[in-house]
Amino acid sequence: MLMIKTFCLSFVFFCCSVFSFAQNKLDTSKYDPHLLFSPLFYPSDVNATRAATGEPGEAYWQNRADYQIAASLNDTTHEITASVIITYKNNSPHTLPFLWLQLDQNLFTTTSRGQARMPVDSRSRYGDSKSTFIGGYKITSVKIISDKNADADYHISDTRMQIRLPKPVAAGGDMIKIKIDYSFVLPEHGADRCGILSTMNGDIFAVAQWYPRMCVFDDIEGWNTLPYLGAGEFYLEYGDFDVNITAPASHIVVCSGELQNPSEVLTATQIQRLDAARKSDKTVMIRTEDEVKDPSSRPKATTLTWHYKMNNARDVAWASSKAFVWDAARINLPSGKTALAMSVYPAEEVGAYSWGRSTEYIKGSIENYSKRWYEYPYPVATNVGCNVNGMEYPGLVFCNTKFEGVTLFEVADHEFGHTWFPMIVGSNERKYGWMDEGFNTFINSLSAQDFNNGEYLEKPKSMEVLAPYIFSSTSEPIMTSPDAMKEKNIAVALYYKPALALELLRDQVLGPDMFDYAFRAYIQRWAYKHPTPWDFFRTMENAAGEDLGWFWKEWFLENYKLDQAVVGVKYENDDPYNGAIVTIANMDKMAMPVILSYETTSGIKDTLKLPVEIWNNTSTWDVKLPTKETLKSVVIDPDKIFPDMNFSNNNWKAK
Repeated sequence: MLMIKTFCLSFVFFCCSVFSFAQNKLDTSKYDPHLLFSPLFYPSDVNATRAATGEPGEAYWQNRADYQIAASLNDTTHEITASVIITYKNNSPHTLPFLWLQLDQNLFTTTSRGQARMPVDSRSRYGDSKSTFIGGYKITSVKIISDKNADADYHISDTRMQIRLPKPVAAGGDMIKIKIDYSFVLPEHGADRCGILSTMNGDIFAVAQWYPRMCVFDDIEGWNTLPYLGAGEFYLEYGDFDVNITAPASHIVVCSGELQNPSEVLTATQIQRLDAARKSDKTVMIRTEDEVKDPSSRPKATTLTWHYKMNNARDVAWASSKAFVWDAARINLPSGKTALAMSVYPAEEVGAYSWGRSTEYIKGSIENYSKRWYEYPYPVATNVGCNVNGMEYPGLVFCNTKFEGVTLFEVADHEFGHTWFPMIVGSNERKYGWMDEGFNTFINSLSAQDFNNGEYLEKPKSMEVLAPYIFSSTSEPIMTSPDAMKEKNIAVALYYKPALALELLRDQVLGPDMFDYAFRAYIQRWAYKHPTPWDFFRTMENAAGEDLGWFWKEWFLENYKLDQAVVGVKYENDDPYNGAIVTIANMDKMAMPVILSYETTSGIKDTLKLPVEIWNNTSTWDVKLPTKETLKSVVIDPDKIFPDMNFSNNNWKAK
């Protein structure tokens, strides 16, 4: 009994001594391993529609919206007059007594919530508090075709319309068909998503958010009715589009999808050149700079109607101008199929360093992403030169005509990268902007390496500069919704920070092979569906075989910072021949793997990589180095790969 009591007292004294020693080291550290590695990361939202593996469950459902749209453009008044027939199918297990639609052009009314949010100094991408433009939809008729063409009971609230139905849409596949007649004046600067550019040969009309669109009804929130305020982008149902656009005969009209009536709207020469472009890996001119001013480059008529079809897409956009120079080339896809890359732009931008290489950029980007991740699904990919800085729609993007060289490549590559996020993988951009912008910025970094042997691959910025920028004191968590985020933080929180997180997850945590396999699994599972962040997190963990709750928590849910440090060096039994013991510390709330390099006095160098698990239950860690002589230096993260906020404590040098 006395022996046991003595042992217990000695053990308690030993534990207290160890605790006191460890506590001294922890005094200046903000790191809490229990907070970061808590197993309570995931919400309990697993059910029949969304599985714990991160894939759609056996009862997953999704509604559908098909659109027939007929529109006409008045290039003098800038007014677009149109009617849309929407066929909406309710695949959900819920009866729908009302419908919600998006009216995004109502952002440009003087009384919109988005307009009220514009800063007084007018420094916003999304609007101008001093603008005198008055836009918005003029709705002239809303009818329920499937109910004997009855007038609908509709109510407009800001950028939404609710239709209260006389007969609910039944669950499990019931359909309703509605028709809306409307018009609006296209704004010159439409929140950098649509607009009008004046050129020496005529105006370029970039038309988007141009028809009433169904709000998504899903298993997460029911009706997704967040108002359109400018910053948050889109969340849309998939369906087929049949579009007719009437414009002056002098115009070239490009649209998402494939042209159905080329013989009615193109000259014989243009049709012949398009056929040649479909077989050519080199850019073929469809309408040259000289032909823009030649009336014979257009059929003789007053107006022409262009007919386009786009299948299994979530949106369509278009552009129209008499000023367009037009070129195209073939896109080669992994399956053996082909698509068509096209560019339309004003004559002022013709040139090898300017828009003359746009189609080459499109072709290279789409072929690369198709090979790496998932095959491009659309028949055509069109880049429109206009006054929109950069905006993506299925099969068609807008880029500013001022961009050239590396900037044009980067913007075109980025906008077409959005084909995969969110056109194929249909995430909710209104709430989780990082799931399209961040993912896309990440795959852009790989595309830059691949294009033309890295022609436009730029030297990465020093992490000493990048880390303070990304993790500044005014930054916000990635999971903040775009509209709730300060505009100055959007570039970091939605683009750069999630892209850096995925880059480090790929290169330093999982490895490229495992990451790429899991990332492709996510795309394949959620192609043309609606994933949540938790579906992405679960898919990556299940496919890669790792518990990554700590990673998602520190990078995406929280705003943690990283500070790894070398605390000290000693030798086993005070003899360098026995090896060196290096004490390292995690000084801030984020944890990452450790890359530790060292050099001995005789010049022997080596590097160790330690897994993140060393930080599971402590903020300090001792590393035994297999050396037999004194050390000259020890460095954590010698190549400055990780976003360390204090590189000054990463080095130890022998005195």
